[in-house]
Amino acid sequence: MKSRNRFFRRHGYALVFSIALTALTGFVLLDTFVLPHVETVVETVAIETVEQAQTVSQKTNDTAETIVGLAATTTDAADPDEVVVTDDSYSGNGESIVITTQRISGTTVYIADVQLSSADELKTALAQNTFGSNITQTTSGIAAENGAILAINGDYYGANKRGYVIKNGVLYRDSVRQGDDTQDLVIYKDGSFAIIDETQISAQELVDSGVVQLFAFGPVLIDGGDIQVSSSDEVSRSKTSNPRTAIGIVDDLHYIIVVADGRTSQSEGLSLLELAQLMDSYGCSVAYNLDGGGSSTMVFNGTVINNPTTNGKSIAERAVSDIVYIS
Repeated sequence: MKSRNRFFRRHGYALVFSIALTALTGFVLLDTFVLPHVETVVETVAIETVEQAQTVSQKTNDTAETIVGLAATTTDAADPDEVVVTDDSYSGNGESIVITTQRISGTTVYIADVQLSSADELKTALAQNTFGSNITQTTSGIAAENGAILAINGDYYGANKRGYVIKNGVLYRDSVRQGDDTQDLVIYKDGSFAIIDETQISAQELVDSGVVQLFAFGPVLIDGGDIQVSSSDEVSRSKTSNPRTAIGIVDDLHYIIVVADGRTSQSEGLSLLELAQLMDSYGCSVAYNLDGGGSSTMVFNGTVINNPTTNGKSIAERAVSDIVYIS
C-alpha cells in the first residue's frame, strides 16, 4: 500500500510538472508565434487600408483632374477669342455676326445683326484702293482684298462730282452736295452714328470732331428713333420698289445691316418706307439708305449671299466705287 502511494505521489508530481510545462510551453509558443502574428495581421490590414485609402485618394485626384480638364475644355470651347464661322454666322474676338432672311412684300431680305468689340472693325474701302471718278470694282472683289468677313456696297461716291467724302478718317472731297437732300450719315471714332447736313457744317469740321466715315446718299430712314420717310417719298425719290442697302445702329457697337433683293420675279424689292419700318423693327435709333438698285450686294465670308441685278435679266454684281465692311 505504501509503495503504491509512493508510486502515485512520484508520478503525480511528474504529471503536474508535465502539465505545467506543457502550459508554459503553450504560452511561450502563443506569445512567440500567435500574438505577434495577430499584430502582424492587424498591421497588414492597416497597411492595406492605407494603401486602399491612397488608391481611392489617387482615383479621386484623377477624377478631379479629369473634371478640371473637362471644365478647361468647356471653357476653351466658349472662349470668346475663338473664331467660329458658319454659313450664316461669325463669332470670335468678342464679336458676332448673325445673318437671317425674311420675306417682306414678296421680297427676300438679308439682315446682318452685328455686335463689335471695337469701332475700328467697322471700315470702308475704295475700289482698287484708289479715290477718283470712274474707278470701280465689285463689292466681293474689294471685300476679298481687304479681308472682310462681311461687306456691303457703300454710297457710290464716284457717281457724283460733289458731296463730302470721308473714308477711314481721310477727307477726300469737301464740296457740298447739290440738290434738296444734303443730309449725310457720319460715324465717329467710337462707332456712334449721327445725321448731319452738309450745308450746316464743313467737311474739315467733321474730321476735326472725330468723324471717320461719311455716307452721302440717302435719304435718312430713321433719326432719333423716328422714321423719317413716308409713302409719299416714293414718288419723288424712288418711284418703285427696288433692291435696297441700308445700315443702322441699335446701341453701342451694335449694328443692323440690310440688303434687299429686287427687280426679279422672285423679289420685287422694297419701298423706302418698308425699308425704314424694317430697320425700326430691329430697334435702330439711326438708319440710312445707301446706294441701291443693281449696286445692292451683301458678301459674307467671301460669298455673295443675295441676288444682285441691274435689270433683272441676269444675276450679277455691279462694280461700285466703295464698300462698307467688317474686318
